[in-house]
Amino acid sequence: MEDAFVVADTVSGRIEGEIIRSMLEAHGVQALLSGEGAAAAIGLNVGRLARVDVLVPREQLEQAAAILADYYAGRLAGEDEDG
Repeated sequence: MEDAFVVADTVSGRIEGEIIRSMLEAHGVQALLSGEGAAAAIGLNVGRLARVDVLVPREQLEQAAAILADYYAGRLAGEDEDG
């Protein structure tokens, strides 16, 4: 199944999920968030219920993993700066 989505990352909360999703999409990787329903319903931002999965198409998982590795290693900071 070519269009199946798989988990590329798991983060704590919707805000962090949106940051990761936006970063991946800025690098050409389609991304969706999943698992945020329970936490959003009760306003929870920490703990197991606040866990959000970042999903990407299976065929983009390797690209997403490389982007995430660079992000968590601090190698994407200042990418847009001149200089």
